[in-house]
Amino acid sequence: MKKAIITGPTGAIGIALIKQLIEHDVEVVAVCRKGSARLKNLPVHSLVTCVEVDLDSLLELPQIVDTSFDVFYHFGWDGTFGSTRNDLSRQLKNIQYTLEAVETASKLGCKRFIGAGSQAEYGRVEGVCSANTPTFPENGYGIAKLCAGQMSRVLCEQKGLEHVWTRIFSIYGPFDADNTMVMSTIRSLQNGDIPALTKGEQVWDYLYSVDAGRAMYAIGEYGMHGKTYCIGSGTTRPLIEYVEILRDNIDKNAVLGIGQREYAEKQVMYLRADITELSRDTGFKPVYSFEQGIKETINWYKQFKHKE
Repeated sequence: MKKAIITGPTGAIGIALIKQLIEHDVEVVAVCRKGSARLKNLPVHSLVTCVEVDLDSLLELPQIVDTSFDVFYHFGWDGTFGSTRNDLSRQLKNIQYTLEAVETASKLGCKRFIGAGSQAEYGRVEGVCSANTPTFPENGYGIAKLCAGQMSRVLCEQKGLEHVWTRIFSIYGPFDADNTMVMSTIRSLQNGDIPALTKGEQVWDYLYSVDAGRAMYAIGEYGMHGKTYCIGSGTTRPLIEYVEILRDNIDKNAVLGIGQREYAEKQVMYLRADITELSRDTGFKPVYSFEQGIKETINWYKQFKHKE
């Protein structure tokens, strides 16, 4: 891999992946939404070029980017949190955007297309999730991700591109969205507030974004055509334990609002990724423990995010 193009590059995984690509001397074109406030997140480096193109205009990229690429990473997605997950019109458009990303990848000479799916494709599963686990998504977001993965695979085969789909579990780290559990809890504790939380009985699989970036890079280099890889740590803890570790790294005496928030409707209570196939095919193994990753995340928040 010498050149890569990435849509949706300004989030936690996108930034971590770009840093991995830079480390491996890979040229990167980052396709960002026009006027995005998150453009400032992009690493400033001679290997990184930012192109401002909205998701509904991806087919224009071959006229803007006059070069060919090896790998196309499609992270861009509109409507990932809250009520937008069940905005079916919006989710339907995301499927179209994914197919247009494949069309664009083909025109740009890419050999491989890598899509960012989600654990939401599974629905509620009481067990370890692998590529072979049955999928029963329960919201528009999960349904659209599942459909986008399947339809983009068919289109890649028609276009002669290698196709790899990923199902991303719970990622945390610098540049994560403000409304995730980890980031919102850090913000509350830093402000001296009591974060309103559920009882924390969920058993969760959390992966630090730096490791997620390493996984995505490894898939770009070594992933197998036609496969779906789960991206997580492969280990679990009750959510309350993660929260307590987070709290202890800010203020051990801080009060947590455990049980102040009700579980969401159709709450997923168990999440664990089977990363056996990912490790076997690409050599990826997580490096960071949650204790290490959350300490770096909090330090990043104190240095950068808290100033905003």
